[in-house]
Amino acid sequence: MNRIIVILCFSCVLFSCKSKKGIVTRKAGNTTKQVDKQKETADSATKVYANNTERYIDVHKTTAQQEMSLYDIPASITLAQGILESGSGKGRLSVEANNHFGIKCHGWTGKKIYHDDDKKQECFRKYKDAKYSFRDHSLFLSERKRYSKLFKLKKEDYKGWAKGLKAAGYATDKKYPQKLISLIERYKLYEFDKEVMGDTYVKYKSPVVNEAETCTVVKGDTLYSISKRYNISVEKLQNINGLRDSALSIGQVLVVKPSSKN
Repeated sequence: MNRIIVILCFSCVLFSCKSKKGIVTRKAGNTTKQVDKQKETADSATKVYANNTERYIDVHKTTAQQEMSLYDIPASITLAQGILESGSGKGRLSVEANNHFGIKCHGWTGKKIYHDDDKKQECFRKYKDAKYSFRDHSLFLSERKRYSKLFKLKKEDYKGWAKGLKAAGYATDKKYPQKLISLIERYKLYEFDKEVMGDTYVKYKSPVVNEAETCTVVKGDTLYSISKRYNISVEKLQNINGLRDSALSIGQVLVVKPSSKN
C-alpha cells in the first residue's frame, strides 16, 4: 500500500513540473511578440521627416515602383503627380476619399465624393485604400488613347512625361509640367526609376538645352532658404520672378535659373 502511495505522489510531481514548464513557455512567447510589436510601433512613431512631402514619398514610393513595373509609368511621375494633386497627402480628396490624383468620376460606378475644382461640386472617385488610387491612376493613363504618346517616350524622360500629361489634357494648369519637374528634381524622384530599371537605366538628356530651372514652393520655404539652396541671391531671385516683396505661396513656381534665351 505504501509503495502505491509513493508512486502516485511521484507521478503528481512530474505532471506538475511539466504543466508549469508549458505555461512559462507560452508566456515567454507572448511577451516576445508584444515587445517586437511595441518596438515596431515605436520605430514608426519616432521616424522624423523634414516635411509632409518627404513623409508622402517614403509611404508611397514602393507602390509607385510596383506600378512602374506593371504599367511602365515612371515612378517619379506618379509620385510627383501624387504630391501635387493630393497636397502631399493632406488634401481633402486624399484624406476623405483616398483619391491622390484628382481623378474625376468619368463613368465611375464606385463610391463618389463631391468637391469644388474647375467647377463647383464636381464628382470625384472615392477609394477604400490609397493603393487602389495608384492602380486606377495607372489604368487611367494606360487605357486612354489620348495618353498613348506618353508610352512611346523613354521611362527616363520624366520631362517629356510631364509635358505630355499637360498636352494630353490631364491638367489645365499651364505650369503643371514645370511643377512636376521641379518636384522630381528637388526630391530626386528619378532615383526610384533607376531602382526599377536597374542596368537598363540611362540618364536622359533632354534635346532642349539651356532650359530655365524652376522650384515649386512648399510649406516652410522662404526666399532666403531657396536662395541658399540654389546658390542665388534673394535680390536676383526677386528680379527674375518679378517679385515686389518676400511673400510666397505654397505651390508657387519660381525660376531659380533663367534660360540662356532670356
